[in-house]
Amino acid sequence: MHHTLDIQDLHFSYPDGRKALRGVSPFINPGEKTALVGPNGSGKSTLLLHLNGILRGEGEVHVCGKELTDESLRQIRALVGLVFQDPDDQLFSQSVFEDVAFGPLYMDIPKEELEQKVRQALEDVGMAGSEARVPHHLSEGEKKRVAIATVLSMDPEVLVLDEPTAGLDPRGRRELIQLLRGLPQTMLVATHDMRMVAELFERTVIIDEGQVVGDGPTAQILAEPHLLERHGLEAP
Repeated sequence: MHHTLDIQDLHFSYPDGRKALRGVSPFINPGEKTALVGPNGSGKSTLLLHLNGILRGEGEVHVCGKELTDESLRQIRALVGLVFQDPDDQLFSQSVFEDVAFGPLYMDIPKEELEQKVRQALEDVGMAGSEARVPHHLSEGEKKRVAIATVLSMDPEVLVLDEPTAGLDPRGRRELIQLLRGLPQTMLVATHDMRMVAELFERTVIIDEGQVVGDGPTAQILAEPHLLERHGLEAP
């Protein structure tokens, strides 16, 4: 059986010489919802940006058994739906429809199928009927949902989200957790929201200073206060 995501000995340094990843090798199994936690600057976002080739370090990244290379990049980007922390980085069109249609258009999907995909993706995130709305007039919670729809319209195998609950009020947060719970995709989510981790993810990976320092069933990880404390985290 292939792991859905399989990362082997990944190293990455920024141009200023700061080492962000120091040989991480996490893997995610098909259908697994996994939390990626760690203090600020631990390498979480850097790791996520390697999963669809926005950053390229040393080491190997495999998605659904395919190695990420220059040749496979386009294919991998269709498999991995990456949702940024700030939805304004993802939403740049005049209408919700255009934003959600952007990925499928890039994949040359025929027009009739395109409209169906957009409708379905918006329905999946509870935003049916919002095609004509202007993205920057949406609430923060609605923007996050539409940002998720922009990757769901590509039928990804894997959803990778960076701090999805950041900036949401309690109701928006609640709704987002419900939404993520209902999605069938394999999921890797970087977050500081330890209450969400406890509620939603069966597995938790801790990263600190660019290294994986903990990995196991969430209940087990959260039951180790010293481990959490050592890496700037608190049990919910």
